[in-house]
This record gives sequence, C-alpha cells and structure tokens, in this order.
Amino acid sequence: MGGHIDCYLDVSSFYSYMALSYLLKNRDLLASHDVTVEFHPIFLGGVNVGSGNKPPWTLPAKAKYGKFDVERTKKYHDLENASPPDFFPPLTLLPQRALCYVKAHHPQSTFDQIFLALFHALWDLHVNITLPSPFTETLETTGLFHPSQISDILSATKEQEWKDKLLANTQKVLDQGAFGAPWMWVRNGEGKEEPFFGSDRFHFMWTFLGVPFRDVEITPPKAKL
Repeated sequence: MGGHIDCYLDVSSFYSYMALSYLLKNRDLLASHDVTVEFHPIFLGGVNVGSGNKPPWTLPAKAKYGKFDVERTKKYHDLENASPPDFFPPLTLLPQRALCYVKAHHPQSTFDQIFLALFHALWDLHVNITLPSPFTETLETTGLFHPSQISDILSATKEQEWKDKLLANTQKVLDQGAFGAPWMWVRNGEGKEEPFFGSDRFHFMWTFLGVPFRDVEITPPKAKL
C-alpha cells in the first residue's frame, strides 16, 4: 500500500468540484493507508485547446445526457446546490493564477480551503470570481487572509511568474495525456504511475493503490415476513 495522488483542477469544472470535495472528505482515511493527496490549479481552456477536446456542453447529445449525469452526481456527493452560473463558461485565468500564488506562499490547509471556497462561490453562489471585485470579496469572506495578503494575491495574478506557473501546470498535464479535468496522476507503493480522469473512477484508483474499499454491489431483497 501507500502512494500519492496529484489532482489537477480548474474551478470552471463541475466534476473538479466533486473530485475536490470527495478527496478532501477522504484525505484522513487515505493518509491512514499512507496515501497522500496534493491539489494543483490548471487552466482547463488550455487543456481543451492543447488536447483537441471539446467541452461536453458543445456537443448536443452529451449536453442532453449531461443534465441527468450532473443531477445524479450532485446527489451522490451531497452538493445539490451546485449549478452552472449565468456567466458559464467562465474564463478562470484570474482565480487559477491566484491559486498558484497561494499554493506557493501559504500553508497547504489554507490553499485547500480557498480552492474549495472558490468552487463553492462559483457553483453554489454564482459569484463571478473571474472578476477582481467579486474575487476579492470571496477571499475576504473566507477570513483566511489579511487585507495586505489579498492585495498581494491580486497583484500576483498580473505577474509573469504566476502566469508562467499556471501555463507550466497546464502543459504538464497535457504532456501526461490530459484532455479534461479533474485529471489525476497517481503513484502506488511500487512506484508505478498511471493517470485517472473524472470524479467517478475512484474505485479503480483505490485498486491501483491497494486501498481497501467497499465496492458498489447489489444486495438481495429483504425477506418478506
């Protein structure tokens, strides 16, 4: 057993929200099996362009089916307030660059909390965090930063270092074969590495990592009295 999960996410991605929530809920259990988890911001628009993929809502058949899948997924993850905002799809360069900066300058717990808070703001509250003012207000409401730190975060989104960092993260997953998000690169206890995609294939990941789990199974009907 043992291993490591690198999870690459963009706040514009509904299924990334589901994956982040699920992995955070299970992080302590994974740690008890010597499996660590690290989250990384990427730019999904760049992944789509670089891989030649098209967002599912641009294909009529996928968009039609997606409505069913989204509702089922929200219910499974207990995130039933999530829905696309009226400004969807958002251009997430600002929040994703900011997350690169926060990851480099603040504790892991702060980074993880702000990542989750940004997903919540966009998908549950429909706050347009791609704009400086709503983004700033979202950071303020978390209580995680002093005003001067928020100012530094906003300034960083315009600096070449953090533009390049987001670009490098995005190129890294493209080199790994990514075509969307959430994208996960997983190393098991034997040192073997494999990619995993989506928020509904964790049972394959646990098998690869040697983590014991209860699989989905059909149970027999209850005996009639």
